[in-house]
Amino acid sequence: MVIAIYLVVLVAAFYLLIVRPQRRQQMLRRQMIATVGVGDEIVTSGGVYGTVVGLAEETLDLEVAPGTVLKVARGAVAQRITEDAADPGTDDTTGDGAGA
Repeated sequence: MVIAIYLVVLVAAFYLLIVRPQRRQQMLRRQMIATVGVGDEIVTSGGVYGTVVGLAEETLDLEVAPGTVLKVARGAVAQRITEDAADPGTDDTTGDGAGA
């Protein structure tokens, strides 16, 4: 009987600590990939930075330099680049708006 209780506690802990956070992370990633649009700046999982210039169902066209367009899989999108993250000159760690 005690072994069954330990097993239930172990399964519950595994679910709460591993499975739920991973599912949430997968859901957020799918949403991010689905909402990528033309003009968005992204980083691929290979570390390539670029701007989306075209969309297809499974791929997107990524301009990495003027006149240089790569076709990449939508699943290769690692993250979107926001204005805050793209401007390293505004390092405001104090919160007073003064910058670096």
